[in-house]
Amino acid sequence: MNSAALMTIAATGFTVAFFHAVLPTHWLPFVLVARARGWSRAKTLMVTLAAGMGHVALTTLLGLLIAWFGFQLDERLGHAFPWIVGGLLVGIGLYYFLRQLRGRGVCHHPVPGSHHHATEACGRDEDHSHWEHELEESELVSSRRGDWTAISGLFLLLTLSPCEGFLPVYLSGVRFGWHGFVVLSVILAVATLAGMTLVTWLALFGLDRFRVQRFERWEAATIGALFCVLGVLIVLLEH
Repeated sequence: MNSAALMTIAATGFTVAFFHAVLPTHWLPFVLVARARGWSRAKTLMVTLAAGMGHVALTTLLGLLIAWFGFQLDERLGHAFPWIVGGLLVGIGLYYFLRQLRGRGVCHHPVPGSHHHATEACGRDEDHSHWEHELEESELVSSRRGDWTAISGLFLLLTLSPCEGFLPVYLSGVRFGWHGFVVLSVILAVATLAGMTLVTWLALFGLDRFRVQRFERWEAATIGALFCVLGVLIVLLEH
């Protein structure tokens, strides 16, 4: 595989990671908790950045396991490996399309300390009220708890929910060895942290009315399309 293939994989990975990072699940809880507790903008952005690093770290660790497994398969399968990876990516893409058709375009992560049972009603216009209602019942905004309780809860909220959409991207870069793994890990970190901090910063300035949830409802379809295209390109670029 040549540099064009790596650039294609990297561009796809950046799109998936950035699009995932700007969804309300990755910034709205920080903004709501910050407003409830009276945090400064600088403190809110620092907490967001720290939680984003935890999110990236766990995703990278899972990507490491996938890459190692992929290296073993590559040695055993040889020239058949790109066909298998391409087919797998197309299959994953179709799975995301199926999720979209079933009305499960994106699913929220439960808020720590909340007694509200999160549903899988995804991509609705009332997504903001869903988070506000759940956070109102959470210890994250309770004045009886210290800031470290809120910070720890936000950190766990994001760290324990890795970017599942990026994991197939690691598999597609197996042919480039550890060099490809490092490149994709950097792409994941840059796209995720940039997306989270940018949208959080905009929201803190009152610019959260651009209603990102309208894009959120099509998350599964968008990722599905990217994976289908990437799967086909991997096979074409290989040959």
